[in-house]
Amino acid sequence: MSALDGTVRRSVVRISAPGGGYDPSGARFWGSGFFVAPGWVLTCAHVVANGGGDVLSGAAAIDITDSREHTTEGRVALVLPPPDDPDRPPRSWKLPDLALVEVDGGQDAECLWLSDRSAVVPARISLHGWSTETGDLALRSGTGTASGTDGPEGSAMLLRGEIPVAGCSGGPVVDVARGAVVGVCKGRGQDTAGLAVPVTALRRMANERPGRDRLHALIRAHDLHHLRRYRTVGTGGSWTGFQHALRPAGAGGFTPVLRTHLFARLAELSPPGTPGEVMALVDEVKRRMIQAPYQPGIEHDPRTWREGVGLLYDLRDDEGRAPERDLELEAVLLYAARVAAAVSRAGLPADEAPLRELSGWLTGREEPIQPVIREEIGQILHGGADDPQEPREHPAPGTVELRKPERRKVEPDVPDARARADVLVEIDPLLYGDKYTWRVRLLREDDLVTLREDEQGVIRAELCEALREPIAAAVRQGDVGEHLAAVEAIVPRELLDEPLDAWRLCPPGAPETFLDPDTLPLGQRRVVVLRDRRRRDHPASPEWRRRWSGTARGPLTAVPLRREAPLRGHDGPGRESGHAVYDRLSGAEDSAVPVYCGPVASGPGAAAMEAALAAGHAVVIWRRCAIGHTDCAEFHRHVSELVCEAKTADGLHRRIRSLRIRNGDPEYPDPEVLWARSIALLFDSPDHPPLPELPLYAPAPRPGPP
Repeated sequence: MSALDGTVRRSVVRISAPGGGYDPSGARFWGSGFFVAPGWVLTCAHVVANGGGDVLSGAAAIDITDSREHTTEGRVALVLPPPDDPDRPPRSWKLPDLALVEVDGGQDAECLWLSDRSAVVPARISLHGWSTETGDLALRSGTGTASGTDGPEGSAMLLRGEIPVAGCSGGPVVDVARGAVVGVCKGRGQDTAGLAVPVTALRRMANERPGRDRLHALIRAHDLHHLRRYRTVGTGGSWTGFQHALRPAGAGGFTPVLRTHLFARLAELSPPGTPGEVMALVDEVKRRMIQAPYQPGIEHDPRTWREGVGLLYDLRDDEGRAPERDLELEAVLLYAARVAAAVSRAGLPADEAPLRELSGWLTGREEPIQPVIREEIGQILHGGADDPQEPREHPAPGTVELRKPERRKVEPDVPDARARADVLVEIDPLLYGDKYTWRVRLLREDDLVTLREDEQGVIRAELCEALREPIAAAVRQGDVGEHLAAVEAIVPRELLDEPLDAWRLCPPGAPETFLDPDTLPLGQRRVVVLRDRRRRDHPASPEWRRRWSGTARGPLTAVPLRREAPLRGHDGPGRESGHAVYDRLSGAEDSAVPVYCGPVASGPGAAAMEAALAAGHAVVIWRRCAIGHTDCAEFHRHVSELVCEAKTADGLHRRIRSLRIRNGDPEYPDPEVLWARSIALLFDSPDHPPLPELPLYAPAPRPGPP
């Protein structure tokens, strides 16, 4: 048995019904688990579900038995996903099928090292767990390969080899080449096949506000434990030492020792609020280090600062070759400095001491890195002199000073000056049947990345529930600090009156509270606009481009979408014909915004909207409600004032969001803005994302004789 295997075995526990920990027969044995932090065991939800609702809720204790046959009590603190009915747990638990168990007296336990990388496959792995398959209850292990992922989002790892055996569910899957736990064994398939859950699935904890704090506490305890362990036993029996021994010859300068120290310091800082905050820093560092056009292509979902480090391994030059410089080390140190600056910008008192520790550690490094990178790290942390002729003044050691002189070329861009990306929701027209196919993408300045899609489609009534979690995941990727991703929905014209701005990102039935922003309707927290699906399939017309530029420059003016609406209402007599609407709107100023006090997905409003789009209008304001109002004249008057105050198209967003908030309380809406209930905005750029180019055709034969 290798030293690594011996350490893993000391961390693996067996989980049993109360009193079953002392039963060597295994009659009350449920499955396996392993310590990930002092006092915390990670296992599968279906393992602890054997105890029923009281165990799942933490009301009843379970037995946790370690390799020394020492049994203590544990209580379930979290299951992912929670069951619909805890008293009747499902026979087959949905992914990620994870549970955290708090263990009494487990503060001195040996803890495994959780990988900081996204799952790297294929990988040689070992699997460990307790089992009764061969008769006696004993700790078993096997070897194999993590060969890939299963599911639409890669939410499970496929295992092949001499694995797994019954009872190993909840045991660790260890990447033996890197010395890190990459998964949790979920179950056994046919022959030697198995299924595991990547440890990155723990990120699901952070989808809820209390869970984010719990994940941070868990990772903090994990990383501080491994630094203490390294300082106590050195490389002889620590995971830092195991990883050092596994390093290939000629590996870069970001050693396991540096990683252990850095992760412990990052763990002391306030956690990132969204994955977008981590990815914004990672993207900036990669652009800086690779120094070539950088397009991520693949999106990640990091929830901790340490995971950002895991995304900086294996950097290559612009031709894919290994660089002469140690880009990995330079990138990691530069990233850590940017993390320090980002956390310092928030100004939380609890971060002052950890920031001093991290800043002092970074500036005290003696590893061989490029002088310009070392200077840039100093600039990020400590600023410089305002006068180029003055010597640079350093503040007190360990402080992070964010006031930088603009003159210095190494001055980094502020990564959180805006959202990292906006969210693009694309819903396709009906082709066959009554189901809409859809996709959710991140819309950035230089790329467009698809996060989720459904090629089977759902009926209209199911769109909100189908898109809720994909949109929630996407905005987490786009939000950076106080800068929130906008949601742009490209929809067929029959869906233009869909109340997308009223959708919520929380599950149905969740209590509504201002303390949790996800319970607010989308349009009350962030920019929500609609775009036309039909004209996305064709190159932009000159009218469309001209009017988009006109509304961007301003000043805006309002023009009725239907001429009779301000006088007689949108359902009154004397309707303007579609050709008359087209003629009138074609002659309107480029900065004119068509306005309508009724719906545009059907009826006369739909015909008028079609004419407006044909005339190139890119910004339109209307109201989704079809009946029950007689205030069309008031609506048109107020919107005319609104667009004049906004001056430009971008100026509309804050004002419309304010109107949605003031109308948000169904019992006590603001009486002064009742005219704006169910207000909707078409905001349709022809350039972002780019439209298709004109197709190329073979030249047609010329008439006449050859």
